[in-house]
Amino acid sequence: MAQLILARSQNIGPVTFAQLLQRFGSAQQALAALPNVKGKTGKSPKLASHAIIETEIASVKRAGARYLFISEPDYPPLLRHLANAPPILIVKGDISLLSRPSIGIVGARNSSAGAKKFAHKLGFELAEQGLTVVSGLARGIDSEAHRGAVAAAHRDRSNSAATIGVIASGIDITYPPENAELQEHLTSNALVVTEYPPDSEPVARHFPFRNRIIAGLSLATLVVEAAPRSGSLITARLANELGRQVLAIPGSPLDSRSAGCNGLIREGATLVRDVGDIVEAITPLLEGDTLPVAPMFQQDEELCFDEPQAQEVKLVGEASIIASEERRDHIRNQLSQVAISPDELSILADCPVETVNAILVELEILGECERVAGGKIRAAST
Repeated sequence: MAQLILARSQNIGPVTFAQLLQRFGSAQQALAALPNVKGKTGKSPKLASHAIIETEIASVKRAGARYLFISEPDYPPLLRHLANAPPILIVKGDISLLSRPSIGIVGARNSSAGAKKFAHKLGFELAEQGLTVVSGLARGIDSEAHRGAVAAAHRDRSNSAATIGVIASGIDITYPPENAELQEHLTSNALVVTEYPPDSEPVARHFPFRNRIIAGLSLATLVVEAAPRSGSLITARLANELGRQVLAIPGSPLDSRSAGCNGLIREGATLVRDVGDIVEAITPLLEGDTLPVAPMFQQDEELCFDEPQAQEVKLVGEASIIASEERRDHIRNQLSQVAISPDELSILADCPVETVNAILVELEILGECERVAGGKIRAAST
């Protein structure tokens, strides 16, 4: 239960969660230390209550789902490689799909008939090649990619379809509503994944975080059809930042829905004409260990829901998370609404980066700063 309490506590996101476990060695010891962190008002961070966590656990069980912690062997190794990997996933279905090589397929919700037909075809053919199709269970391209993989399973008379649906809501929520049957089929015959607790609605801010999971699970991300500044291009950018392959299908320059893909190809994405181009692009990754997938945490991190046992708090390394108020104020005063990296802040404040990172963890937990794209930090909005 300690990992759940820590992950669901106020102002503790994936990066802060990882830093706390790295510093204290376990979620139990981090929870024991957090009450000693005080903000400008003298208040400590608000931890999630046992009652809330017990209610969530019951809801997950009631939905027929299970937790998958980042410290577990079954946690997908490519996703663990993300700096902001979800500390906890909620999954329903065949988790063996997480260990298979995967291709992310994303694209426009209001896609053309031709693009949807091609997405279905690629989903079918990739599944036949033994690859898992990862997408977001959205309207348009996502749905057709999933359906293509499901169709391949039906043709092969297989009980398991090679596709993973990553959703931006709780495992018990279906969005869009018209995909209720498809999502139910995937929970029974494939896999549905989320990082959000049950009853979480699919609000707009969840979708970019959902996109990072799609990119993180996949050896390559294929954009079938996308307008400029679309969510699909966010997924492609995230894949590129991870060093994964970015693939795109060209389209007519007269169709705005193809502008995003054409732009990606111009910037260096691999042009895809058929499934053979996808297989060719990822073959070097399948043949060699080219992606670092070292576990972020020790394998003996707690995995069950047992109550934390009272124990002495032991810190990992020399630095304590509890910084002096003077030094914390010094770092706090350097922050503004302009985002800055921890390395830049270290130089600006003339302070070791290890100390800066420790203080930033404190300030984020206290709600005094927030992380933005690229791992940068800025003062919290007032």
